[in-house]
Amino acid sequence: MLRLSLILHLFIGSTLSGSAVIAALVMGQDTLRPILIAALLGFIAAFPVSYIVAKKLYDLR
Repeated sequence: MLRLSLILHLFIGSTLSGSAVIAALVMGQDTLRPILIAALLGFIAAFPVSYIVAKKLYDLR
């Protein structure tokens, strides 16, 4: 399950990070620091999300 979770994190992490960066830009935060913070928060938030998705996929088996 760990391998599936890490593979899912590649896709979920980039999606959440991209969404967070776009949200930061829409709010007018257009300097480097808020953009990096938003990307980092999206990357970190993707760990539990990818674990939950991997667990749900394994429960379907």
